[in-house]
Amino acid sequence: MNHFPKLLSSQIGFDVAQTMLEGFDRHYRIFRDAAIHAKALFEAGDWHGLQKLARDRIASYDDRVQECVHLLEDEYDAENIDSEVWQQIKLHYIGLLTTHRQPECAETFFNSVSCKILHRSYFNNDFVFVRPAISTEYIENDEPAAKPTYRAYYPGTDGLAATLERVVTNFQLDPPFEDLTRDVACVVQSIREAFGVFDEAPNFQIHVLSSLFYRNKAAYIVGRIINGDALLPFAVPLRHVKPGVLALDTVLLKREQLLIIFSFSHSYFLVDMEVPSAYVEFLRTVMPAKPKAEIYTSVGLQKQGKNLFYRDLLHHLKHSSDRFIVAPGIKGLVMLVFTLPSFPYVFKLIKDNFPPPKETTRAQIQQKYLLVKRHDRLGRMADTLEYSSVALPLARLDETLLRELEKEVPSLIEYDGENLVIRHMYIERRMIPLNLFLQNGNDDDIEHGIKEYGNAVKELIQANIFPGDMLYKNFGVTRHGRVVFYDYDEIEYLTDCNVRAVPAPRNEEDEMSDEPWYPVGPHDIFPETYGTFLLGDPRVRRSFMRHHADLFEPELWQRYKDFLLKGELPDFFPYDQSVRFCVRYPERFAETTDAEANEPNVRVA
Repeated sequence: MNHFPKLLSSQIGFDVAQTMLEGFDRHYRIFRDAAIHAKALFEAGDWHGLQKLARDRIASYDDRVQECVHLLEDEYDAENIDSEVWQQIKLHYIGLLTTHRQPECAETFFNSVSCKILHRSYFNNDFVFVRPAISTEYIENDEPAAKPTYRAYYPGTDGLAATLERVVTNFQLDPPFEDLTRDVACVVQSIREAFGVFDEAPNFQIHVLSSLFYRNKAAYIVGRIINGDALLPFAVPLRHVKPGVLALDTVLLKREQLLIIFSFSHSYFLVDMEVPSAYVEFLRTVMPAKPKAEIYTSVGLQKQGKNLFYRDLLHHLKHSSDRFIVAPGIKGLVMLVFTLPSFPYVFKLIKDNFPPPKETTRAQIQQKYLLVKRHDRLGRMADTLEYSSVALPLARLDETLLRELEKEVPSLIEYDGENLVIRHMYIERRMIPLNLFLQNGNDDDIEHGIKEYGNAVKELIQANIFPGDMLYKNFGVTRHGRVVFYDYDEIEYLTDCNVRAVPAPRNEEDEMSDEPWYPVGPHDIFPETYGTFLLGDPRVRRSFMRHHADLFEPELWQRYKDFLLKGELPDFFPYDQSVRFCVRYPERFAETTDAEANEPNVRVA
C-alpha cells in the first residue's frame, strides 16, 4: 500500500510521456506528408500549391504543440503535475526514444510542450532536454521496403554519363525530360571543366540523397562525388522548361554555391526524411563549416534548428568573455538591436514606444515578421529565430546596453538574480549594414553593393514584397557578398500598393514645397521620389543610374504588380544565370521560347 502513490505517479508519468510522443509522431507524419505531396505538385507545375504547402507546414508545428498541451491539460491536469512526476515523464520519454528514428526532433517537441506548461524556473536538464539524451549517430531505417538515406553509384562500371542518367531516372518523376542525354552531357562537361578528367581511384563513387529538395519552382538533386581522398559536393536543379517537360538546369559544383542555396535568406526546403539526422550528417560532409542548426532549419525542421542554435549560444557563452553591446550602425525607430562581437548574430527587440512618423504596434510588427517567415524569401530576406524568456548573464551585458534596454524595452526585461530575462526577441545572422558597406567601401565595393541592392529590391517586388523603408541601413551584406533585406516593420504586399507617378506641380509654390502638393493614401508608392534618399553620394548615384535607373520608373513596379495580379510566378535562380546550361552551352539548346521571352526580366542571385 505504501508503494501505491509511487506506482500511480509512475503510470501517470509513462502515460504522459507516451501522449507527448504520439503528439510528436503526428507532427512528423504531417511533416513528411507535406514533402511527399510536394513531389506531385512539382510534377504538375502547381507553383501556388507548393507555396501554400510550404506556408502551411511552417504553421503546423505550433498547431501540433498546442494540440498536445490541450490534451495533457484535459486528461492529466498537466499544470498541477508535481516536479517528481515531471522527472519521471522525461525518463519514460527517453526510454520510448531508444529505437526512434527522429529522437532529436522528438526531444525538441517535448521541450516545446513542456515550456508551454511549466514555469521557466523548471527549464533545466531535470525537466527538459537542455542537452540531447539520445545519440543520433548511425540511425538508419532498417525496414526492408524503406529507401536508404542515400544511394551509392559506381561510374567505373557503366561510365559517368550512364550513371548520372540513372541517378536522375531513379527519382521516377512523371513528366518526361526534354532531352536528358543532352543535359547529362552538360553535367559531365561541367565536371570535367571544373576538375579535369578523373584519374579513377578504387573508391570512385557518387552518393546521392534519396529524396529531392523542393523549393520555389525547382527540385534539387543533392550529392557528393568521392574519388580517393577528394570529396566533391554537387547539386542539380531540375526545372520545367515548358508545362509538363523537365530539364536539368545546371550543376552546382562549388561549396559556396551550395552554402547559398541552403542559406538563412532562403525559404525552407520540402524534403522527405525518414531519418533527419542522417540527412544533416550527409549535408555537413558537403558543407562542413555550416552549423547543424542552420542545416536543420534549411530542410524545414526550423524548431530543431532553433533548439540547436540556443545550445550553441549557451556553449559559446561558457567559452567566451566579451560583452553584449549595442549593435553598430544607425539606431532604428522600431527595433533595439544588440550583438555579441564574438558571435555572428544580432538580437532584436521591439521597442515599447515608436516616435513619429512610425504608426504601428507591437502586434503588427510581429505579424510582419510572421509574414516573412512564411513567405518565399528568395535569398533576399533574412530568416529570424523567435524566442521567449531568454536569460542572459548580467555580467555579460555592457552598461550602455543595459541602460538602453531599461529605457527602450522596460516591458520586455526582468531581473532574475544574476540574469536578465528577455521576454521576447528575434535573432538573425549578423551582416554588415549596407549603408556602412557603401560608406567605407572603395569604388568596386560601391559598384557591387549598389548592383546587389537593386537586384535585391527587384527580386523582392517580383515576389510580391514591397520593402516599405528602402534606406540602405535596412539592408545587409552577407559573408558571400549578397545584399539581404532585414527590416520588416513596413513591408506590404506589392499587390496591395497603389503605384503612382508624381503629379506635375500646379504652380511655383508646389515646386518649392518641402511637402507633397498632392494627396497621398496609406498604400500609395511613388518610385520617382526614391532618388531623394538613395542618390546623395555621387559615387552611389553613378553606380545606381548605370545599373538600376529603372527602379525610379513607376512602369517597372506596375508591370511586376500586373504580372502578379494575373496569378503568374516568375522564375528565381539562387545561382548566377551564367552557369545555366542553356546559357553556358548555347550550341546544345534551341532558342528561347516566346513564353519565356514574355516573362518579366527576372534578376538572378
